[in-house]
Amino acid sequence: MNTIFDIQTEQDFLAESLRVFRYQYENIEVYRNFVSYLNIKHDEVTKLEDIPFLPIEMFKNHSVIDKNVTTDLFFQSSGTTQMNLSKHFIADENIYQESIYKSFEQFIGKPEDFIFLGLLPSYLERQNSSLIYMVDYLMKKSAKPENGYFLYNHSDLFELLNTIKDQKVILFGVSFALLDFLDYCHSERSEESLNFLENLIVIETGGMKGRKEEMTKNELLEILKNGFKTDQIYSEYSMTELLSQAYSLGNNEYDCPNWMKIMIRNTEDPFAYEKEGRTGAINIIDLANIHSCSFIATQDLGKIIGDKFQVLGRIDHSDIRGCSLLVS
Repeated sequence: MNTIFDIQTEQDFLAESLRVFRYQYENIEVYRNFVSYLNIKHDEVTKLEDIPFLPIEMFKNHSVIDKNVTTDLFFQSSGTTQMNLSKHFIADENIYQESIYKSFEQFIGKPEDFIFLGLLPSYLERQNSSLIYMVDYLMKKSAKPENGYFLYNHSDLFELLNTIKDQKVILFGVSFALLDFLDYCHSERSEESLNFLENLIVIETGGMKGRKEEMTKNELLEILKNGFKTDQIYSEYSMTELLSQAYSLGNNEYDCPNWMKIMIRNTEDPFAYEKEGRTGAINIIDLANIHSCSFIATQDLGKIIGDKFQVLGRIDHSDIRGCSLLVS
């Protein structure tokens, strides 16, 4: 069993992070060169704040991969054909699958208990999506005959949701597609016919992709709550360069699994960290990334709220990618 999934305490997390840092310094050339460029002595790193976080842009121009493994599997970020897209090479699918399962189980429940539906047109229409891989895996574990994806066939999704009775349903949806589906429901169907909502959990995965007028995350959640007649809209936060997912069960406040941690860096000084409640750039420790890089400096803005975190948008001038495009 991977020791990262046994982490229970902050001391466990620190010890495992330092072990992974030293392993990746020795075995991932891009990361070793980055640490050396910063004149950081790897054997003097003793706390999380000492660890250098690799800029996420490095995945666009370099193969961030363990020298001891070879793999043909990779995930690729979304974007236009003119953009230089990130590639994340995956050495061990089993780690990703275990991370998917355990994160979902920790925050939502056993995948076997749910029907999974995907309203993810922008992701289905391209290859090598980590999000599609994740939902595929959850569908496989669920093994429900109703599981399936929908592009723009809103009527088929509507009819299926009205057919399913007394079963729990998860609808993963990219933001613009969920809004389009609600537009269909309320323009083509009567309010009385929207009776599929009682056992439905909606998980939005972010991203307007230029398809809708941009709005804050809180505005989006309010529209979705009203449209789906629910008190809570769930959210999932991850990205191509990660193998772990954080989940929000409402209010744009995310929880990390025990092997993942968010740190908020100062946008001007990458080695200074913000206190709780102050906005800065999101650094992510994802210990499931053992064979690439577990320490990633993103271009997302956020803040820590107690034992949770919020995603607040993107740093100015960073190129638009497929996650966290909504500002709050």
